[in-house]
Amino acid sequence: MDVEQAIGRLRVVRAFANRPVPEADVEAILKAARRTGSSKNTQRWAFIVVTHRERLERLSKVGDYAGHLAGAALSIALLTPDPARDHPYSLMWDLGRAAQNMTLVAWNRGLGSVPATVYDQALCRAILGYPADQHCEYLLSFGYPANAADLERPLRRGGRRPLAEMIHYETWGG
Repeated sequence: MDVEQAIGRLRVVRAFANRPVPEADVEAILKAARRTGSSKNTQRWAFIVVTHRERLERLSKVGDYAGHLAGAALSIALLTPDPARDHPYSLMWDLGRAAQNMTLVAWNRGLGSVPATVYDQALCRAILGYPADQHCEYLLSFGYPANAADLERPLRRGGRRPLAEMIHYETWGG
């Protein structure tokens, strides 16, 4: 699939079929993250892959809008050094790029995805067991959509601001 086409067709999927994701697809998603460029090539990230149903259900409690994790086939926790102490802007930029690569590869393989923000850091750490010098701000849910049509559904009318409202040339208002 063409990259521009993939970006234009990508949709958030919050409801997943009860169907495992093949190991080859999981590996492709992880390789997409690994190949992401990072600030000064520091690659200051780590990933925890979760497929165990009970652990996914527990993770669904780490944020107000994380309920989709309970039904996902897998989740990938995105970890970085604690951004409060270590260059938060470049860390989050790099992590966002890795997350987008993962979601695009998943989409290309027929998998839906959606991010969840971690609000309860202590609970997330207790569930996943990562060290104190690591931080998990986001988890990604992946799986086959419960409704296969979600992969092809049309864009919602009014879903994005027009370019003319957000683009300026050379200077603000230009």
